[in-house]
Amino acid sequence: MLPVVLVGGLHADARRGAVRQLLHQVPGSVALHHDLTGAARGRVVRTARHAGGVIGGAETALVNDCACCALRADLVPELRGLAADRTTRLAVVELWDSVEPRSMAEVITAHASAGLRLAAVVTAVDPAQVMPYLACGDELAETGLAAAANDARTVADTWARQLEYAPVLALAAGPDQADDADRALLAQLHPTAVRVGVADPHFAATVLGDHFDTEAAAARQHPATALLPQEAAQDGVLTAVWRHRRPFHPERLYTALEELTCAAPRSRGRFWLADRPDTLLSWDAAGGALSVHAAGPWLAALPDAAWDLVPPGRRVAAALDWDDELGDRTQHLVFTGPGLDVVGLRALLATCLLTDEEYAAGRPAWRRLASAFDDLLDRV
Repeated sequence: MLPVVLVGGLHADARRGAVRQLLHQVPGSVALHHDLTGAARGRVVRTARHAGGVIGGAETALVNDCACCALRADLVPELRGLAADRTTRLAVVELWDSVEPRSMAEVITAHASAGLRLAAVVTAVDPAQVMPYLACGDELAETGLAAAANDARTVADTWARQLEYAPVLALAAGPDQADDADRALLAQLHPTAVRVGVADPHFAATVLGDHFDTEAAAARQHPATALLPQEAAQDGVLTAVWRHRRPFHPERLYTALEELTCAAPRSRGRFWLADRPDTLLSWDAAGGALSVHAAGPWLAALPDAAWDLVPPGRRVAAALDWDDELGDRTQHLVFTGPGLDVVGLRALLATCLLTDEEYAAGRPAWRRLASAFDDLLDRV
């Protein structure tokens, strides 16, 4: 089977450097890149190259006015062709700036029968640019990086997902403008990642693996089973983990959302509201913008018979959080950033919980609380 490596990330120079190293260190490798800068004009340009330079290219039209859809439609046939000719040792897919690796990884995995094996997913990083990108709340459309006419993503949330999905981070070569705080921030945002310099002579050997498990990667991102960072403090960068059993009062939490969202450049986790005690809610904030959505029921809200349909990883995660009264319902939020006011943050979160009197009133009374999150959650 043809091994395929995805290399992505908004840091274009770092990404191109990582691709060059793979082409030079793995003889017989070919890189494919779809340039989406012409998507507004209805065209996507594909380029194929090896270590010696460009070896081919073509234009393809948009699919459903979506550049990423065109990429998916064009990429798989090209990879199939490389697999069929049996002369390519490695296919390197250089993703365009704002393309997120998860969707492409799952597309390639779905075509294993075509002779494709996803060997690795890499996000290329310039450590000095981690904080500027993470703090950028501009929409991709404002920066010319939107992948579709209705692409409402921001630079910060796109960058955060690119960074946190990949198990390998390729660090840019060249003059290092990053300081210790930049490197500490990178380490705390994705503490389990393998970090390897693009200039490392063993770069390709470090990056390449036997198999990239898309199901396990998705589980690491799902709010119910996410591998959230632990408490950390280094070089002025802090990660604060806040956990509590008691539910949030919906109105008080809603009132505090702006302050909580701006307390750190990155925060994430799961939480629950008193008026929605059966719904697991996801918290995902970057660059001053917050996304809150319903991520299904807490396992404690399901009948026993339904547990057999739940993935084992979800059951394990629930067991680790289990409480005799509340089941797996819990507040688990993580905030990361330089100069984080941990004491003030914890105090603010505590004011958003139900008081002793409110908690003692019980769930029937909780459900009657004003549903301040209806607009955010589309009345789930």
